[in-house]
Amino acid sequence: MPHPARDALAARLRAAGSVFAEDEADLLLAAGDGDPARLRTLVQRRLAGEPLEYVLGWAAFDEHRIRVTPGVFVPRARTAVVVEQAARLLHRYDRVVDLCCGAGAIAVALLERVGALDLVASDIDPDAVDIAAENIGDRGIVVRGDLFAPLPDRFRGAVDVIAVNAPYVPTDAIATMPVEARDHEHRVALDGGGDGLELHRRIALGAGEWLRAGGSVVIEVSEAQAPVSAAAFTDAGFTARIEHDDDVDGTCVVATLPA
Repeated sequence: MPHPARDALAARLRAAGSVFAEDEADLLLAAGDGDPARLRTLVQRRLAGEPLEYVLGWAAFDEHRIRVTPGVFVPRARTAVVVEQAARLLHRYDRVVDLCCGAGAIAVALLERVGALDLVASDIDPDAVDIAAENIGDRGIVVRGDLFAPLPDRFRGAVDVIAVNAPYVPTDAIATMPVEARDHEHRVALDGGGDGLELHRRIALGAGEWLRAGGSVVIEVSEAQAPVSAAAFTDAGFTARIEHDDDVDGTCVVATLPA
């Protein structure tokens, strides 16, 4: 059956460059909730180039709706590789850190897959911390600061898994990213330094102080960068392997502290 309003909206979105115009039209119509003024505002924001996730107020990730606000890093499907690998290492009530947590997507997904966890999420971006706290609620705590600095002292030497999606885009490559990322997401969530792996090296050097013996870091990286990231962890005394998930086109390094 024809849907004139949907079809007309999809045509406008397609003309503006949307690859998934019909799907976006459905989502915007649902978000408008029958209010023409609200729908008009949402559509205008999208046609002006604002990322769909910011317009809707949420991003789909691992079968969850993760609340996001403008500037906060939008969860990508490929990060599910971190969730998958971390979940395999965890049991209920284990101690977990979602490092560089952004909106807290990894934490939310792990809580759903594993169950109750002793969880701390951390990010340096105050906007991300606010949204992560909203997404995680009373199922964990969210702290603000640079990498490990804000973690509670009771976590020192006692963490089972540190799950990480740290920035890994080389500084000079940010200019080549899709406009929705480079012009809308906070740079601190994207910039990984000269070769993209500056934070990976810092995490490799600092993680051993926080993990228990046999604990692991699971950290997202590009497929091309993975060997260099893995080497940073082996140089720091970890054993490391590279995992890739074709379904989400995601890659991570799993680095384990000797037992």
